[in-house]
Amino acid sequence: MKRRDFFKLVSVGGAAFALNPVLNAAQLSGVMPQDTPETNIADALKVPRVKSSMPGLYPGKVVRINDPKSVIDGVPQEDVAYEMLKEAMLTLTGERRLKEAWRKFVGPKDIIGLKVNPVAGKLLTTSHAVTKSVIKQLEESGIPRKNIVIWDRREMQLHETGYTHENYPGVKITGTECMDEKGGFYGLDGLLYSEHRVDKSQYFYANIEGEYDEYTIPYMVNGGKNSYFTKICTEQVDKIINIPILKNTGRTTTLCMKNLAFGVISNTGRLHKIFHETCAYVCAFPPVRDKVVLNVVDGLIGCYEGGPGAKPQFICNYNTIMAASDPVAVDRIGHEIIVTKRIEMGVQKEDSPTAAKFLDLAHELGLGEGRRSSIDLIEKNLG
Repeated sequence: MKRRDFFKLVSVGGAAFALNPVLNAAQLSGVMPQDTPETNIADALKVPRVKSSMPGLYPGKVVRINDPKSVIDGVPQEDVAYEMLKEAMLTLTGERRLKEAWRKFVGPKDIIGLKVNPVAGKLLTTSHAVTKSVIKQLEESGIPRKNIVIWDRREMQLHETGYTHENYPGVKITGTECMDEKGGFYGLDGLLYSEHRVDKSQYFYANIEGEYDEYTIPYMVNGGKNSYFTKICTEQVDKIINIPILKNTGRTTTLCMKNLAFGVISNTGRLHKIFHETCAYVCAFPPVRDKVVLNVVDGLIGCYEGGPGAKPQFICNYNTIMAASDPVAVDRIGHEIIVTKRIEMGVQKEDSPTAAKFLDLAHELGLGEGRRSSIDLIEKNLG
């Protein structure tokens, strides 16, 4: 199989999911008990926290806005998403003016990275309705388009799901893993282009060996026991706005923490063996912990089974947007939403006590509020 054909399989969603060993491993995460290997989490905890560190300005607070008109005939509506996001931002911050709400998190001199999630292909990517609403409100708040970066691990998936310069003029579109115009992954120096996009001075170590064949390595960047942070996080952006999709991975949830942890480092295939630890520990490192200032959950369209890829029969309209500075709190609410839907649809009978272990770990690390009883959820219905 040619590399280009392999990537096409990975990016188209449902059918590709069954053929992709990395996504298959992800689906099993949360239900496979594993002994935790040695990691370098202690190194992350030694670095002093800063004012913007997780859980940010509003620990334990989550705003959820619902509108049944947000999706019509399977298409997210940008004008409705804009109003939902506006209401979410004003409610979260308590501000009366939208500009002041956004200025709580970012300023006109910041380079702002929008971390989207196109991993399931066109069938279930972070919607353009939500992403464009975020950009429009940033612009209205005085943030120039040249200071906005849309990014994810795989630049190719961004392009295939519509995150292109044509659709987002003036906004930088980039990823860690990339190829040239001819579909090649290697430069004249014999190295993967992607290898130049990771920061080898900052990494997550776990005593699990990453071993990949020639077709998989371009999507892992490196093997071994280190997962290097992308330079997008370490060098290129000052602030990160996380825009994940409301979806499952097995019995657990792939939302804010997963979108970050598995999206900011290389050599991730091996880490599904310690899914919960990876989701929590990677987010505790400074390039993530200190730069992610806001989480905007795209819950217009999501899924309750078949994730983190996408299978049409499990996709549903949640018709919701959530906003929070605290990624742990919003993931707890998201987990609750997805499990409720799974029970309603007969996929499972009750929540598993270990399905959201990563939230307990993140809570212990001081990344946010993981206890449901201590979360202040403000829910509003529009439309």
